This record gives sequence, structure tokens and C-alpha cells, in this order.
Amino acid sequence: MVRAVVGANWGDEGKGKITDMLAREADIIVRFQGGANAGHTIINNYGKFALHTLPSGVFYSHTTSIIGNGVALDVPVLFQEVQSIVERGVPEPKILVSDRAQMVMSYHKNMDAYEEERLGGKSFGSTKSGIAPFYSDKFAKIGFQVSELFDDMLLKEKAERVAEQKNVLLEHLYHKPLIKPEELYEELKEYRRMIEPFVCDTALYLHNAMKEGKSILLEGQLGTLKDPDHGIYPMVTSSSTLAGYGAIGAGIPPYEIRKVITVCKAYSSAVGAGAFVSEIFGEEADELRRRGGDGGEFGATTGRPRRMGWFDCVASRYGLRLQGTTDVAFTVLDVLGYLDEIPVCVGYEIDGEVTTEFPTTHLLEKAKPVLKKLPGWKCDIRGIKAYEELPENCRKYIEFIEKEVGYPITMVSNGPGREDIIYRG
Repeated sequence: MVRAVVGANWGDEGKGKITDMLAREADIIVRFQGGANAGHTIINNYGKFALHTLPSGVFYSHTTSIIGNGVALDVPVLFQEVQSIVERGVPEPKILVSDRAQMVMSYHKNMDAYEEERLGGKSFGSTKSGIAPFYSDKFAKIGFQVSELFDDMLLKEKAERVAEQKNVLLEHLYHKPLIKPEELYEELKEYRRMIEPFVCDTALYLHNAMKEGKSILLEGQLGTLKDPDHGIYPMVTSSSTLAGYGAIGAGIPPYEIRKVITVCKAYSSAVGAGAFVSEIFGEEADELRRRGGDGGEFGATTGRPRRMGWFDCVASRYGLRLQGTTDVAFTVLDVLGYLDEIPVCVGYEIDGEVTTEFPTTHLLEKAKPVLKKLPGWKCDIRGIKAYEELPENCRKYIEFIEKEVGYPITMVSNGPGREDIIYRG
């Protein structure tokens, strides 16, 4: 059976923990899109980790971790990440990399940074991981595919062609140092050396695994609102963050995805620019940020303070619908235990009218939150294992949100650890 773990909102929902937890029963975990631009924070018996390319199920010795064809593969980051977890006592993971995956090159990262610098105050809040230039090149058909690393003549010719094209921008738009084709060729040879032991036809591997009845977990990055088609365009990422793309980014038939576990936070947070209707500021935001996550709400990749807000029913309902959600995993609920009352955004007021449907970006920019306040439970809920043992107001909060979003909350996370989870029928 194939299950997908994806995000309902802006990313940062706690997908890493949910994947790590579900991986216990999985044979294979697949990253199907995105690159090293966003991280998954995981706390388990080995310690606390921020993963960027490796799938979150990599900590189990029985699993195979796959980097799918849809991933923006940063070879040195993957290589360093494997070394860093092994150095901390994690058994050497079994990793397979799609021969059809494409690689993030050093010039992609440079050009990402140069473009943000050029845009100044109008920048996209990029993590400067090279993601937009990478996907631009992939669709312009001048990217480097892993399979091409093993054809020397092709590599030399393509390195010259790509350098010639990029150097026009570097010289005339960015006024930065030019790419030397011979140095680009050497970079590609180094990537070949690093990646060679892992390369295979992962789509065929997954086809055979499904025939054998293996359990497969697809792990998405970011969330619905960062999808280039359905998100808060243009403040989005450059690959589809939806479970539907999991079929393409992993190379499996769409009908094989039987369950979509969409992760939703008990409040809102976002890293980077873009419309965020339920956002809060000042001391109120600082306190939630300090208490949030494990050790506070800061980006796993950038360390940037996350923007904070109350739970947004409008954005979440939309995000869950687009993902094709079968199960909602509701995370970081324990964080809200300090509040006397908890505001929830139940609608958007746009030009004097209230809507409960998520609009396109130009309308979203004008939206003001319509808040409903729910009573808090004023206690620590960590350590509780059974749903009925949660305080009444805590259960009422979960059930109110479940009714508002219209999808079943089947998992409630009440702490950062792998075991801090409450299952609901």
C-alpha cells in the first residue's frame, strides 16, 4: 500500500515527525519533490535532527530511502547528510537515487542569491538553495540529469553550452563572475563520484515493490499553500507540493496512493514572504514562537524566526481539499496549553464581505481574519495517550476544528517525540 504524508498549509506543519512515526510500519520511504530548501525536524532515540534531502524514515534499519525523480537533488548536501547522521550513531541507511533525478548545481544557488539581491525589497524570501533556478532549467531542458553523469562526451559538451547561456546573465544582468566550463565539468565529475553507489531506476524498483505488496510512504515537502498552481502565487515554491504529484515525482500510478495523511498544525506558522491572514505580531507572536515546536519556531533550514498566527480554518480546509486528504494529523497541540482562550480564524473579510472559501492571491492580500475565541485548557497535555483523557476544552478545540475543516482528525500529536501521539478512531 502507498500512503502520502503532505502539508496542509505553508510547510512547517510537523511532517517529519509524522513520517518518522509511520515509517515504523513502512518498507520504503520516497521523497518526491523539492530540494534542500526546507527541512524536517525529527526527535527520536538518536537525538534531534534537521533533515533536508533524506526522507524522514531514514532512522529505521529496515527501510529503504528513495530520492525520487521529482526531487531537486543537491548531491553534496545529500552526501553530507548521510555522513552526519552516521557520525551520530544512526546505522548506515540504504539509499537509492533515481537515475532520472536532476541536480542542483552551484551556479543555481549563486543565481538564486543574485536574483534575491537584485530584487531587493521585492524579493521572494528565498532560502537561496537554488530551487527556482533549478526548476527553471529543468523545464527549459538545460538541467543535468543524474543519468547524464555517466556519459563523459555529453557532459563536456553540455557544460560548455550551459556556461555560455548562463554567462550572458552573469555578465549583463548580475555583474558577477562567469562560469568556466572546465570547472563546471569538474563539479559534475565530483557529483558522479559521490552519487554513483546509489543510482538506480527507482520507478522500476517501486513497481516491483508494489507487486510484492511492500508498504511505501511518500514524503512531501512544504504544504498546499506553497504549490505553484494552487498556492499563494508568486510566493510559492517551484515544484508541486500536492500528494497528486507524488505519483509523478516517485514514478508510480496515481491510483496506487490509497491514503493521504495531511499534517496540520494546531496554530499557524510560516517561513518566507506572502499573504498570511491569521498572522499575529509583537509579544503575542513572540510568546507563541518561544513556546512552539521543540525549542521554538525557527526554520529548520534558515534558522529564521517563523511568522506566527492562529489556526486558519479557511486556509486549512482548502489545503486539505487540494491534497485529497483521507486523514488529518494534528500537531503541536500541547503548545497551546498556556492560553486562557484560543482565537481561531473561521472566515476572511474581503471588501466588507465575509467568505469561508480561500481566494486567489490578489484578494488574499486584502483579507482580514474573522476570529472566534475558544476556551483554553490551561494545563500540560504531554504524556497523555488516550483521547478521552485530554481535558474537555482540548477535545472541544479538536472537534471544533474537525467540524470546520470537514476532514477526520485521526492523529493528535501532543509532544515532539516519536511516541507523543494520540490515535482517534
